[in-house]
Amino acid sequence: MKPFTIRELVAATGGVYWGDPAALETKITSVTSDSRAVQPGALFVAFAGARADGHDFMEACLGGGAVCCMSECFPMPDERPCVRVASTLRAMGALAAWHRSRFDIPVVGVTGSVGKTTTKEMLASVLSARFRVHRTEKNFNNELGVPQTLLRLDDADEVSVVEMGISDFGEMSRLTRMVRPTIAVMSAIADSHLEFLGDRAGVLRAKAEIFETMAPGDLAVLNGDDALLRGFDPPVRRLTYGLAPENDFVAERVENLGVAGMRCAIRHGAAAFEAVIPAYGVHMVYAALAAAAVGASLGMTDAEIAEGISRYRTVGERAHVIEAGGLTIVSDCYNANPTSTAAAIESLMALPGRKVCVLGDMLELGARARQLHEEVGEAAVRAGVALVLAAGDLARGICDGAARAGGRSAWFEDRAALIAALPEWIQPGDCVLVKASHSMAFEAITEALARMG
Repeated sequence: MKPFTIRELVAATGGVYWGDPAALETKITSVTSDSRAVQPGALFVAFAGARADGHDFMEACLGGGAVCCMSECFPMPDERPCVRVASTLRAMGALAAWHRSRFDIPVVGVTGSVGKTTTKEMLASVLSARFRVHRTEKNFNNELGVPQTLLRLDDADEVSVVEMGISDFGEMSRLTRMVRPTIAVMSAIADSHLEFLGDRAGVLRAKAEIFETMAPGDLAVLNGDDALLRGFDPPVRRLTYGLAPENDFVAERVENLGVAGMRCAIRHGAAAFEAVIPAYGVHMVYAALAAAAVGASLGMTDAEIAEGISRYRTVGERAHVIEAGGLTIVSDCYNANPTSTAAAIESLMALPGRKVCVLGDMLELGARARQLHEEVGEAAVRAGVALVLAAGDLARGICDGAARAGGRSAWFEDRAALIAALPEWIQPGDCVLVKASHSMAFEAITEALARMG
């Protein structure tokens, strides 16, 4: 992180300083809200969380090397440095926005209903073939995570890739005022967070708030195969990517290599190059195309882009393939909505073995939740899935849809009941997709399947 002084912290946040005036010139070299991660030179930011109140740890953090605390409570009983603010969440956003303003580098904001993290990681992999890349770690993509991401920016960074996730109107406006992207990448517009956004048109309106801080000469990189993004006219320059030939960056001769990944030719204008993606699924081709468009816009050569694509590695529980004994397990437990689940099922069908889907609740879908779950079950059977197992109140609809389509399915009240029944339903040689919203904790099912293999 590029250091700043306590005086600059006070100015950026509008907070009230308490402590020895001489300490105002003290350098802050890191920022954390985790008392366990405090290092010498740190600013500790106190949040009142559901399980613990950071204000209770301020004294310990100052004793452990923190040079200052930022909090919502009254100042410390002595003159140890503390900055009091009305809201530490809003103050973190203001500090991150100020810190971002210290850097004149390309900043890529990545959003969309599905594939944000995969696209972000592919972008980082490709851009790192030429640049020193700063990027979002893990899934720090909300109003707490984005400031933490931005505050890690350092003078050595040449380009930044920031994932931006939202669930309601106005959230993207607040994020984009911090990030101020110069390039906006939109992966897809799907049925997600409909409880708050209403429909896909609402999803696009909420995501499009990303352009509020962008200048006309900045760039939007859009999935041109997406029904809504295809006709979307952003207030900036526009590049599209996809499989349809009218896009600016097009994947041709797409070949599925199974668990080894994907191969394709990427054409842009009169140029084309071969790309091998070491992760399976058509969604990976879209991520590679988005990264190719961004890389080319920043002056990268085709050879550099192809090299960056080849170095991609799957992150976390996103389509992570596990070979366990006689089973092939596709663990995709990070999140789920109807579009991402349909894509995961489509990718599953290219792998060998009897196809089994173990699915759970997809959350925040609003009034159409039941119908959307049923449609997923129907789609799985139509795709050729031999067996659908599901757990969760909403996931009962998945089994109902599968049964209506003439497929074989079984519903379980909860995750534990499904795990107990796995030996009865799973056979050697099966290829099993495990997918649900993150709060369903289906990683436990992946672990149980791996023990069976």
